[in-house]
Amino acid sequence: MPNRRDFYRLGAIALGNLFALAVAVPGVKYLLDPLGKSSGGGEFRTLTRLGRLKVGEPQAFSILSERRDAWVKYPTEPVGSVWLVRQPEGSKEPVVALSAECPHLSCPVPLAPDRKSFLCPCHQANFTLEGARINEVAARGMDRLPVELSGDADPEVRVRFERFQPQSAEKKPLA
Repeated sequence: MPNRRDFYRLGAIALGNLFALAVAVPGVKYLLDPLGKSSGGGEFRTLTRLGRLKVGEPQAFSILSERRDAWVKYPTEPVGSVWLVRQPEGSKEPVVALSAECPHLSCPVPLAPDRKSFLCPCHQANFTLEGARINEVAARGMDRLPVELSGDADPEVRVRFERFQPQSAEKKPLA
């Protein structure tokens, strides 16, 4: 038969465990919170209007984003860039969007001096304005990105920006 002292001891233990649980649940939620957050990738971003792009002339656009790293939220800053190339009237795709990172070693890829191709300054990987390889330095062509146009008279050009693993023949998204 438990005496009064045992009853108080069991009550104190139960009450202490209840308080510990009340503190632990929010703490665990705080620690696991970053796992439930989306990285923000996969959304279409408006870059320009179709009328501002000239046919066959590549134009570079910065991708701005608010980054989140675990519990830290960074201000809006450039996270990458994209080349947009308007295609001639009647083409299957009105605009081609290419990641401006070389698929060889992720160096930024500018236009070649002749302005008719892209040339990576790191290892001289050369690409057509459609992103295809001209030489065999890179394992694959420049990474194409999905494009969508709004339904306006002068449609907005929206691109879904994503990074891919360098030095791979396959186009594999970075985690």
